[in-house]
Amino acid sequence: MPRSASVLSPRTRAGRWSDLAQRDGLVAGQRVGRRPVDRVRQRLFVTRLASGLVIAAGLGLLALGGGRLVLASPRFAVATIDVRGTERLSREQVLAAAAIAPGTHILKVDVEGAIAALEALPEVRRAEVVRSLPNRVQVTVEERRPFTLVHAGRLHWVDEMGVAMGAETRAVALDYPVISGLTPEDLATGQHGPSERVARGVALIRTLLRASSPLLSQISEIDVSRAEGPVLYTVDGIEVRLGAEDWEARVSRLVGVLAQLTVSGRSVSAIDLRFRDQVVLTPASRS
Repeated sequence: MPRSASVLSPRTRAGRWSDLAQRDGLVAGQRVGRRPVDRVRQRLFVTRLASGLVIAAGLGLLALGGGRLVLASPRFAVATIDVRGTERLSREQVLAAAAIAPGTHILKVDVEGAIAALEALPEVRRAEVVRSLPNRVQVTVEERRPFTLVHAGRLHWVDEMGVAMGAETRAVALDYPVISGLTPEDLATGQHGPSERVARGVALIRTLLRASSPLLSQISEIDVSRAEGPVLYTVDGIEVRLGAEDWEARVSRLVGVLAQLTVSGRSVSAIDLRFRDQVVLTPASRS
């Protein structure tokens, strides 16, 4: 059977087939169904960035203009100053220290300076100054509470931390002993914290309070000037040398000694408790 030139058999030696997956020069130069994605994204990014910069600049100019309007508006001038927390201080004293003038623009009020000036007052423990838009300022002070009097050339009040609060010129009744043996320098140091001597006297009063006995009412004065420790004076004029340490134990011993003296009717001028296992009594001199 004669072979047909148009029929190919697997046994027939194949000719060279062209690779249909390869593109010739004409097809390779065409861009069918594709977009320049990278360039589109770049243009979109640049457009958005430019728009963002324009908006940010516009907002900045708007804020600047609005800030100038706020600074120029009389609506924001301080019209009311509220003062809270005063007991010993008057409103006028607080306003004078804070130095916030009515009519001052509220954004120009020196809050930190006012707080510092208020807390420099001996009677003030803590202060707070708050702006309240549009035209109100609130000043709140926490006053120190008088604890007892100290003697440093003249009588001064100290608070429960030993910080000086100011002089006392009137006759007052005290619940706690007067702390003596101080100098004016001790109180000057105490403006921002108690001096060592004042702190020692306050600590001893707290020890007497913890004893929960009538002893506190029997002590009229605590002298903190001596190096060997505080010296107590009773309302009967008895000098009590307590020593520099172990106050709680020695206060307990003092309670027992005073009770024994009351029962026995003995009169002494001094009691020395500085020795661990011994109490030294000095008899009162007979006139």
